[in-house]
Amino acid sequence: MPKRILVILGQPQRQSFGAALAQAYAEGASASGAEVREIFLGDLKFDPTGAMNHSSPPALETDLVMAQEAIKWAEHLVFVYPIWWGTIPALLKGFIERVFLPGFAVNFRDNSPLWDKLLTGRSARLIVTLNTPSWIYRWVYGRPGHNTMKKTILEFCGIKPVRITEIGPVKDSTDEKRKKWLQQVRALGARQA
Repeated sequence: MPKRILVILGQPQRQSFGAALAQAYAEGASASGAEVREIFLGDLKFDPTGAMNHSSPPALETDLVMAQEAIKWAEHLVFVYPIWWGTIPALLKGFIERVFLPGFAVNFRDNSPLWDKLLTGRSARLIVTLNTPSWIYRWVYGRPGHNTMKKTILEFCGIKPVRITEIGPVKDSTDEKRKKWLQQVRALGARQA
């Protein structure tokens, strides 16, 4: 059954290998019958450092309201981004802090350590580029960017399963290798996975 898929490019550069991966996924998903929408964080107009006062958050900019509507619409979220300094890009973190708010993504219960997960019924795929070899990122650094996105953001809000596709090392990769990665990601899109 075709899904409603939202592809989010979580870096500021539209002219990048990450953008090519996002496009490949969207093309594969569209070709398989999925309804696909895309968000390019670098194109959005918002303050990623907005005050994080949960009792009186700043009003959302128009682009962030649109992003919340797209997330509510989607059954499957695809985040495409690089690992920079071990974790997710600052722009993606700012987007999450402004969009995944209480009342939208979670509700914190009064006088309780528990919370309500408001984004259940959705799955996610993280397509992550690395320059570090995968084994070093896993065994030496403990995959901090993956843990942040999967466990402390998406699953915390009820999104599961969250699957991760690592692409890399991208640095010094050949054109042939990059073509294979694009084919791999296009195939993921075609499977709507």
